[in-house]
Amino acid sequence: MPVLITPSVDLYSAWVEAHIEWGPGLHEDGFGLLPSDDVGSLAGFESWVARLAAASVEGGDGRCSYRWIVEGDRVVGGIALRHGTSDLVQRVGHIGYGIRPSARRLGLATWALGAIIAEARTSGMGRVLVVCAAENLGSVKTIERHGGVLESIQDTELGTARRYWIRVGESGA
Repeated sequence: MPVLITPSVDLYSAWVEAHIEWGPGLHEDGFGLLPSDDVGSLAGFESWVARLAAASVEGGDGRCSYRWIVEGDRVVGGIALRHGTSDLVQRVGHIGYGIRPSARRLGLATWALGAIIAEARTSGMGRVLVVCAAENLGSVKTIERHGGVLESIQDTELGTARRYWIRVGESGA
């Protein structure tokens, strides 16, 4: 049974295993990993986890709640809830997530999106913007299962994206 947890240094080895499976890239949106983050060493990993924890308590538009999707002793994905209406939120959405390749098509993204929508509801958010690559049919189905209403399809610096709004009080799954 999966759980959402706050990022933890205790899961260093499990996270590294997931990261290696993914390979480099921006597809790990839910992890909040920046190109400048040094996660190749335990000290760098500890600094990164500390940065994620600080982002979860910041005030205003910079706040972001990071969660890891864990099943047993495996980190199977990450999901982030961005608060506010910053330029970043307007570009990439309130919610970003990723599931490691070996754990896809098992319903984990749908489950995690439902769990983070519940967290958004608890935080007082009325609706959330979720953005995915237009060709990512798995994410399209996941978002639509939770009542996502397509706002637009736009060309971005990373490719064509679908923009959905979800009313957090009306989750469809």
